[in-house]
Amino acid sequence: MYLKGTLVSREGGKATVKTHSGKTLTVKEDDIHPMNPPKFDKIEDMAMMTHLNEPSVLYNLKERYAAWMIYTYSGLFCVTVNPYKWLPVYDSVVVAGYRGKKRIEAPPHIFSISDNAYQFMLTDRENQSVLITGESGAGKTVNTKRVIQYFATVGAMSGAKKAEPVAGKMQGSLEDQIIAANPLLEAYGNAKTVRNDNSSRFGKFIRIHFGTTGKLASADIETYLLEKSRVTFQLSAERSYHIFYQLMTGHKPELLEALLITTNPYDYPMISQGEITVKSINDVEEFIATDTAIDILGFTADEKHSIYKLTGAVIHHGNMKFKQKQREEQAEPDGTEVADKIAYLMGLNSADMLKALCYPRVKVGNEMVTKGQTVPQVNNAVSALCKSVYEKMFLWMVVRINEMLDTKQPRQFFIGVLDIAGFEIFDFNSLEQLCINFTNEKLQQFFNHHMFVLEQEEYKKEGIEWEFIDFGMDLAACIELIEKPMGIFSILEEECMFPKATDTSFKNKLHDQHLGKCAAFQKPKPAKGKAEAHFSLVHYAGTVDYNIVGWLDKNKDPLNDSVCATLPKVIAQTEGGGGKKGGKKKGGSFQTVSALFRENLGKLMTNLRSTHPHFVRCLIPNESKTPGLMENFLVIHQLRCNGVLEGIRICRKGFPQQNPLR
Repeated sequence: MYLKGTLVSREGGKATVKTHSGKTLTVKEDDIHPMNPPKFDKIEDMAMMTHLNEPSVLYNLKERYAAWMIYTYSGLFCVTVNPYKWLPVYDSVVVAGYRGKKRIEAPPHIFSISDNAYQFMLTDRENQSVLITGESGAGKTVNTKRVIQYFATVGAMSGAKKAEPVAGKMQGSLEDQIIAANPLLEAYGNAKTVRNDNSSRFGKFIRIHFGTTGKLASADIETYLLEKSRVTFQLSAERSYHIFYQLMTGHKPELLEALLITTNPYDYPMISQGEITVKSINDVEEFIATDTAIDILGFTADEKHSIYKLTGAVIHHGNMKFKQKQREEQAEPDGTEVADKIAYLMGLNSADMLKALCYPRVKVGNEMVTKGQTVPQVNNAVSALCKSVYEKMFLWMVVRINEMLDTKQPRQFFIGVLDIAGFEIFDFNSLEQLCINFTNEKLQQFFNHHMFVLEQEEYKKEGIEWEFIDFGMDLAACIELIEKPMGIFSILEEECMFPKATDTSFKNKLHDQHLGKCAAFQKPKPAKGKAEAHFSLVHYAGTVDYNIVGWLDKNKDPLNDSVCATLPKVIAQTEGGGGKKGGKKKGGSFQTVSALFRENLGKLMTNLRSTHPHFVRCLIPNESKTPGLMENFLVIHQLRCNGVLEGIRICRKGFPQQNPLR
């Protein structure tokens, strides 16, 4: 991507360069960048380099990565490159080495960022947050685990008494408890995607609470937007949630019998649309970890059995078949065997369930009327039902985990660790990708505001003559296009209220409203072999083509009320814990997926604004998971996307980046 060379001469916008391999080239003057002297090789903080430009940043990261130095600073950022192998840099000796150290006193490390956050919390008496972002497969979740490990170890050192064992509460240190929650959340919330074998399909914000002296008090986990569409649909190179395949390993034969399932995922078309095994994952080992985690977390034997039974019931939903009655459009069950299994697992009456699916009762005025359903309508209802059961079970587990982690000890401050899906640009991008990309757009704006706006305000205070640059504005056009009135979400929600609205009417409304009027909204460029797309958005990280097929259904996620009435026990149990997350709003109207997502994102941003943030950017070095190999184009693309080069662009505008060395 870049070559080292020596400048021979320059004139008229052209430069003659002799490369280090001995070739002489003539290039545009704009294409040459000054190189740093050798004393800056492998420098720990790239903001200290004499010459700040793309090649010098890439070269520095590459040199450090080749020497397995995976952490590097860039002003306010800590950049980390996934090594794709275990490195001995996280044990208790290393934790002790970073304890109470200033940033410049020890090599760059995730522990240094963590320790700085901890010290700032104690000296400034202010909540902190660590924002860990990056693409799928860049190592966000592993770094999140390391941050928690650090706080748990240091917080436990701060004069904490050994907690007395309490009946019904889980035992072990808080670190053990939070780490124990991981296998369970991963089994139900992680899946194989095109980019990553173990991709978190939900975001999480883990708050670690401390007492006034910095002693560890308790923790809680907030989750965001589980991708529930994966339960009923997977792309050919992907897989659904790990738990389904773990249960089918047959490692616990008694479970196969209890859940009435086989060991062959292909018997269940709903969870075998893509791949059913993952090279890097041993489903038996992972299942043992999940099963053990449920016990450590203090779920009762009954609850554990119920979790598995509900999961089994979700698997069976995809095998229910319906056929059209002769001479009418009405759907009727094509055999009741599968419905009987689901009913047995969920403690229902199967005849009631089938009747509710095929002949739902709806309120018309003050009357209850039975409504006929076609086969596609019934299939949609079944699909919405099993996604909802899965999601509610996931949210209920999170509520229960939080009950277990709550120690009732006095808490004064918290440090929040955000691990959220990075920017996604696939061949086929749907509503899920729009939500994830919008979240990243907001986080980038938050970073720009924190880093550049606050910095420039300092200048004003000090009376330095400075022309204010609003770096947050670069992102405003796209953010407003998505969230403002008459923006994409608002048109989507409006269309969901019209019974006759279709994908086409939604697309036409979007185009009429924005095409040609907003620079961030474009017509996709068709190309051979490219998936069909309906509009393109210009995000800060690149232009993404979106396909809107099925968005109205996804957004309404229509649950058949009659069926819900037959599942009082299951739904009530999960609703009780999940608060408003159940999805119903006051007055009986349903909250759409996008409205719920916006509400959650709003809460997250409010949470973050009340903290002092620390930023960790994870990079994926190559697509083949090869240790030590760095693909230059891939890394530069991510550096452009994640604000590291943006930070450098600001430095080059002529003011020094604030460097928190205290």
